Amino acid sequence: MSVSVLTFGCRLNAYESAVMHAQAEAAGLSETVIVNTCAVTLEAERQARQAVRRVAREQPGARIIVTGCGAALDPEAWSRLPGVARVLDNRVKLAPESWGGRAPAAPDFSGRARAFVPVQQGCDHRCTFCIIPYGRGPSVSRPAGNVVSEIRAMVEAGRKEVVLTGVDLTAYGADLPGRPTLGGLARRVLALVPELKRLRVSSLDPAEIDDDLWRLIGEEERLMPHLHFSLQAGSDLILKRMKRRHSRAQALDAIKRARGLRPGIAIGADLIAGFPTETDALFEETLAFVGEAEIPFLHVFPFSPRPGTPAARMPAVPFPLRRERAARLRQAAKTQAGRYCAGFVGRAVSVLIEAGGRGHTAEYIPATLLGESRPGTLVTARVESSEDSGLVAKAM
Repeated sequence: MSVSVLTFGCRLNAYESAVMHAQAEAAGLSETVIVNTCAVTLEAERQARQAVRRVAREQPGARIIVTGCGAALDPEAWSRLPGVARVLDNRVKLAPESWGGRAPAAPDFSGRARAFVPVQQGCDHRCTFCIIPYGRGPSVSRPAGNVVSEIRAMVEAGRKEVVLTGVDLTAYGADLPGRPTLGGLARRVLALVPELKRLRVSSLDPAEIDDDLWRLIGEEERLMPHLHFSLQAGSDLILKRMKRRHSRAQALDAIKRARGLRPGIAIGADLIAGFPTETDALFEETLAFVGEAEIPFLHVFPFSPRPGTPAARMPAVPFPLRRERAARLRQAAKTQAGRYCAGFVGRAVSVLIEAGGRGHTAEYIPATLLGESRPGTLVTARVESSEDSGLVAKAM
């Protein structure tokens, strides 16, 4: 064994794990396991701790290095876990010198059909449930030229699709000279890398989508017809207690605007079930919101209290009730997803093949392709049938 990485959490962590792996390999490290932790929920931290203990038990000679958001919140506690040789600060984990190297090493993204490119780190806001700003710090954006260069290299290496990611993606550019916007960055990427077939954006705050991005949604076919909103709730009172920046009406307006600009666009959203003080009536407001907005793709999380956040001190909803409400939200989304996917039967779709004859359409609908297909290729296929949240298609 030389270097291996165990990754927990978001797409940003996945990208950073690839960079750290390259840095550690370039520096000549051996018998090393890097554990890149997440702090979004207590469950994510628990899984990472279990992984550390398992590595220590099964690979007693390995040097374990722990980093990431979870480790940043309480480095001393992580350093006491068995086998941990080092806890690496989240702010310097990508630097070559942190691994003993002298120059940046290019991460290996070969074999991946889709590439994730972080354009922004950290967050300047303080939602009452969120611990991430304490682990990643304030919002910091990458210069557009740097982003374009990386994406061009990825396209030259064969990537057909790139996803722009960040902790608070719509905050992109506020800290850069001239205050460029996320939409402006996306427009520049598409103009300067004409060979890029697909550009996608990850989770967006509905209160901060800039005019340029709205124009691209309506005009640019290479910007994928799929938006994922960071909503968290469909009740104005709960949104206020979360210190979110949008209202229920603003979220509905954003979804309506997206569908008006790009008919058939796929909509996804994050929702928290059982936020403190959420009564039955307030939960029903969120459940009704899912139906009114006709959101087919939901990521639902039962509320997880994070020590040090204001929400952790609020009156809690019993965990069994949180879990029950999460299940009801998922069922509502399943119904919407089934209806949405059924609308594609008989239609031609473009599928980016990832592995095992499976991939995603432009709308990011999971698709199984009948017949042979090669990973990394874009295939035009006709949809034969649909499932609750996926399609079965045949190459045309």
